[in-house]
Amino acid sequence: MINRFLGTGPLLLLAVLAPLLLLVQPSSVDARTKNSTTQSARPGRHEARPQVTMNAWTVGLAGGLIEGTPIRLAAEIARVVDDQDNLHVLPVVTRGATENVNSLLYLRGIDAAIINSDVLDEYKRQVPDIQRRLAYVLNLFPSELHVFVRPEIQNLHDLIGKKVNFNTQGTAAAYSGPLIFSRLGLDVEQTFIPHQVALEQMRTGEMAAVVFITSKPVDAFVRGRWEPGFKFLPVPYESKLEDYYLPAALDATDYPGLIKQGEQVATIAVPTALVAYNWPTKTKRFERVARFVDHLFSQIEKLQGPGFDPKWKSINLAATVPGLVRFPAAQAWLDVRLSAAQASQ
Repeated sequence: MINRFLGTGPLLLLAVLAPLLLLVQPSSVDARTKNSTTQSARPGRHEARPQVTMNAWTVGLAGGLIEGTPIRLAAEIARVVDDQDNLHVLPVVTRGATENVNSLLYLRGIDAAIINSDVLDEYKRQVPDIQRRLAYVLNLFPSELHVFVRPEIQNLHDLIGKKVNFNTQGTAAAYSGPLIFSRLGLDVEQTFIPHQVALEQMRTGEMAAVVFITSKPVDAFVRGRWEPGFKFLPVPYESKLEDYYLPAALDATDYPGLIKQGEQVATIAVPTALVAYNWPTKTKRFERVARFVDHLFSQIEKLQGPGFDPKWKSINLAATVPGLVRFPAAQAWLDVRLSAAQASQ
C-alpha cells in the first residue's frame, strides 16, 4: 500500500498539495523522516514575516478522495476551527482515507489525518511502532459493512469462488472489504469496478454480490428497486474481528424496502477516526496539534448544528478507537471537563 500510486487526478492532487510546500523550508528535514524528536529548521532571519506567521499555527489535515465523506468533514473542521493567525487548518485531498496513514507518516506538513482504523493492520507489519507513532483525536463515525447479494446466495460461504465487487481502489470497501473477507476465510473472485456498474451486473447474474463500507443508509439501496430475494447478508461479530471493528446492525428504518419492520441484519462497522502524529510533548508540532484539538473540541456543538454534515450529531468526544491510544492533549481536555463536571455535582 505504501508504494501504491493512484493513477487519476494528478493535477488536482498537485494543486491541493502545493500550499503545503510552504509549511516546511526546503532545507529543513522533517522529524518523521529522521524518526527523531528534532524540530524543523527555524526560518532564516531575513524571511518575510507573513510566511512565518502563516506557518506558525497551520495544521495540515489529510482528508481523502475529493468525492468522499472524509474530505468533506475535513473541510467543515477547517471552517469551524479557523482562528486567523492563531490557527489555520489546511484540508488536503489525498488518495483515500485508507492511505492517509502514509501521508501522516511521510508527507511534510501533515499533522493529522482521517483514516479507517483497520488500515493499521497492514501498516503495523511495515512500521512496527505504528501504534506509538499515531494517536487518535476523535472517533468520527462508523462505516457499516453492507454485503448485498443475489437471491440464490443464502449465506457468506455461498460467495466462495463467486464474483464479489469491492468498489474502486482508494475507497473503504476496496481496502477493508478484502481484509474482512480474508479474516472470515471467504475466498471470492474480487473485482474493483464502480458499484453502480456492479449493481447492474447483479441484476443480470454476472455479479453475485457487492460490498459497501460506508455510513448507512446507502442511497442505492434506499432508492433502488430490487426483485424479491435480493438482500443483505448477516455478518457475525467474531473474536477475529474485535481488534479493529465494532458490532453494528442494519434495520427497516435504514432500508424499508429490503428489511422487514422489526427485523435486523447483524453486521460490523469500521471506525473512521481523526488521528494525529504523536509528536513529542513540548515541541512546536505537538503544541500546534494541541491547539487544534482545543479549538475542535470547544466547537463541536457548532459542528452538530445546522449547515454541517449530519454525522456530527452522533459524535461522542469520549468514544474510543480500537487499536490506538488517545492523543495526550485530547485526553487532557476531556479529563479537565470530566473533573469540572464531577466537581459541580
